[in-house]
Amino acid sequence: MNQATEPQAHAHLDPVNEEDIFKLSRPDPSLLTLYIIYSLVSLVFFPIVMIPMYFHYHTLRYKFDSEGISIAYGIFWRRESYVTYARIQDIHVTRNIFERWLGLGTVAIQTASGSANSEESISGMKEFEQIRNFLYARMRGITSTNTPRQTPTSAAGLSNTEIEVLTSIRDELRATRLLIERKNNNG
Repeated sequence: MNQATEPQAHAHLDPVNEEDIFKLSRPDPSLLTLYIIYSLVSLVFFPIVMIPMYFHYHTLRYKFDSEGISIAYGIFWRRESYVTYARIQDIHVTRNIFERWLGLGTVAIQTASGSANSEESISGMKEFEQIRNFLYARMRGITSTNTPRQTPTSAAGLSNTEIEVLTSIRDELRATRLLIERKNNNG
């Protein structure tokens, strides 16, 4: 097969070392600096703004595993959530001027919950591009060669023809849904 007809699977993504991502558990210390900058902007309200941000930084924990991401923070109002890679629908990286200056980024994750806002955010990370690429690959079902993953179709023992038919049906349903959504938004 020549290069013109060979599919370029996720050519825009750089390869990511999964072990490096699995080791990430805390935001970069520059996030505390960012929170101080945000608090200073509030002038007289500095202590009121800084105290919650300080505790948010010190309690913020991430855990990446083979199935999803766990995000936890808070002291009095503890929030813990777990997002599986299969539920991820969209991934965005945002960086304001202060974050760019500090080399930080926020990876916003949208899930199938239907909310317009991001479901979860991975904030204060210098490895934001690697995290985005890792999550994008995982949401598409791509894993490294070190960790082979059995797909539900291969586990069910379906033939290639059956997989192709099911994939075609899925694609048709997606196209139909998009047409209905466009019609509802226009009319």
